[in-house]
Amino acid sequence: MKKLLIIFLFLFTNLSADDFKLERVIKGFDSPWSLTFIDSQNLLVTEKPGNIKFVNLKEKIIKDIDHNLKVLEDGQGGLLDILHKDNIIFVSYSENRMNRMSSTSVARAKLNNEKLNFKNIFQAQPPINSGYHFGSRLVIKNKHLYVTAGERGQGMIAQDHTKHPGSIIRINLDGSIPKDNPKFVNKKDWLPEIYQIGVRNPQGMSLSPFDNKIYLTNHGAKGGDWFGTANFGENYGWKILGWGGTNYSGTKIGPKWKPGFTKAIKYWVPSIAVSAMTIYKGETFKEWNGEALITSLKDQSLRKIRFNKSNFINEKILFKGDIGRIRDIKIHESGDLYLLSDKGELWRMHK
Repeated sequence: MKKLLIIFLFLFTNLSADDFKLERVIKGFDSPWSLTFIDSQNLLVTEKPGNIKFVNLKEKIIKDIDHNLKVLEDGQGGLLDILHKDNIIFVSYSENRMNRMSSTSVARAKLNNEKLNFKNIFQAQPPINSGYHFGSRLVIKNKHLYVTAGERGQGMIAQDHTKHPGSIIRINLDGSIPKDNPKFVNKKDWLPEIYQIGVRNPQGMSLSPFDNKIYLTNHGAKGGDWFGTANFGENYGWKILGWGGTNYSGTKIGPKWKPGFTKAIKYWVPSIAVSAMTIYKGETFKEWNGEALITSLKDQSLRKIRFNKSNFINEKILFKGDIGRIRDIKIHESGDLYLLSDKGELWRMHK
């Protein structure tokens, strides 16, 4: 009898560990892409058509903030990630470089709730006439800004270290170039801003507060999404590798992985269309501390990944289809989670 009681208590604990509630906080956004908290009650949201919205959670107020960015909304491009740090706002966007040419660009501005006067600190070169694969996630680690630059649908450009598309970028917060980037250490032929090459369309990136590593999610083609780490001077292999996927025509790309290239922690075949991610740290779901929370577009799911260093342990789908395609996820200072959906809604996940 005592043994049965222990088993029951164990099962009950595990069943209740992932209990949560989803609450729609506010709606009415136009193709929202990213959010960043200013403080516990106020945040900024980007809309892909080029708008920046100021949101007050208590009053449920949304208002426009004027800005001077030259955004080209084209396919997957537009006004994309946004990041607040020490009263400075960083954004990534598809910049109009004239004649339908665009680039993944990054700008910064001093926080102002009425108008943001941005100044570019990075432009991916060369500009390309394509509406695909901008990447565009931003993360600050120490005094450096990391930027994911998608390969714009150009495939093997991701292997060209003299061009930015298809790489992870690392610059100082003012746009200058760190003197310890790969070019100045062991990759003298690389562009000075490049930290890692060989990615396709990384739309998720997060700094872990546990091991101080940067983690990524990356869209494959027809299969081959992955979750992994950003590594100094390394190469994820696109489009030599296919990561287990194929071209949309069904033709083979290359092997899933081979020595000499960075190996991801977790691959998805078929694709779930991974989007944003975070490494969770907080009180609300403290049993998840150190685990990756990964959102998806096509699959419309939130997934929890348990891993140890570079080793995948297990995956759990926390929910699927409840709020539509999930574009972003951020941790509030309370430990609650806030998610943006393509339906134009902001959701709170709590207990």
